[in-house]
Amino acid sequence: MADDHDEGYRGPAILSVDGRDLPVQVVLDARHEPQDGRLHWFGRAVLDAAADPELHSALTTATSRIELRVGDERRAAARIGDVDPWGRYRVTGLGTPPFPLDESPLDED
Repeated sequence: MADDHDEGYRGPAILSVDGRDLPVQVVLDARHEPQDGRLHWFGRAVLDAAADPELHSALTTATSRIELRVGDERRAAARIGDVDPWGRYRVTGLGTPPFPLDESPLDED
């Protein structure tokens, strides 16, 4: 995955699951949702959870603390959702995303 995506972010990131840092590749984007007035960010993360059953369990447990980081300064709390047929995990969050935006976000959570 290269960093040439026109909108959002495509490239390397760190997914932290209960304090355990895992390198991932992500494709992320964000949009302002008029129904709730908040910025929603979302995308897919590629990691090898199949090689570690405990990791898959931690990713899909509601009590796990999950954070996504892009670079050294950008981070955001995240939620993990479904796994698509290609093994990519759905990742979502609210508020300021873990990647730079072309425009400033409308809310500062």
